[in-house]
Amino acid sequence: MERSLRVAVIGDRDPAFPPHPATDDALRHAAAHLGVEVVVRWLATEPLESDLTEVRAADVLWCAPGSPYRSLRGALAALRHGRERHVPTLGTCGGCQHMVIEYARHVLGYEDAQHAEYDPYASTLFVSELTCSLAGRTMPVTLTGGSRVAAWYGRTEVEEEYYCNFGIDPGRQATLHEGGFAVTGVDGDGEARVLEIPGHPYYVATLFVPQARSRPEAPHPLVVGLLRAAL
Repeated sequence: MERSLRVAVIGDRDPAFPPHPATDDALRHAAAHLGVEVVVRWLATEPLESDLTEVRAADVLWCAPGSPYRSLRGALAALRHGRERHVPTLGTCGGCQHMVIEYARHVLGYEDAQHAEYDPYASTLFVSELTCSLAGRTMPVTLTGGSRVAAWYGRTEVEEEYYCNFGIDPGRQATLHEGGFAVTGVDGDGEARVLEIPGHPYYVATLFVPQARSRPEAPHPLVVGLLRAAL
């Protein structure tokens, strides 16, 4: 009997938002490639403030695009569980941004770390508005040689698609990297596009949306790596 993986997708699902159905498709593509079954459940963020039962039951977590979420607190609680309990976790676009906020608050000690989409005037912004929107753009990403992300891709130069208007604040990038959330992918200006926690089975944040480029005959390597880590 083929192995079945329980995937919890953190995010307030909107079928009309292209990255959301693409997330479901990318998981199916990767599962078929690995010969496993996936049971995908989308978890709205508000109930996660008080109940992480579905998160604890999951083999895999994926924090989806589509912020601002209805509950920042709920999304961060789920991500903290994935980080601390070593559950393979991927965050893409808005999910990446929330992984950064969670790490800044609970690992680096910036209790007031904030995301500009929720509070643009916060004094400790770890996620700020991009000077130029990346929504709908496909751009090159340079990966750090020897990183696990580069190993999953099998190369250090890739092209990926974006949906975002917010990114890691450039003034906080070194703080994150030196604090253990390693920047292992950058754009042409050296700004963070991929972060990972070395030593975690799989804790990866991408500002781009890998699910947008997944195809049945070519599942995305980061999604294959996510499911493989859970297996």
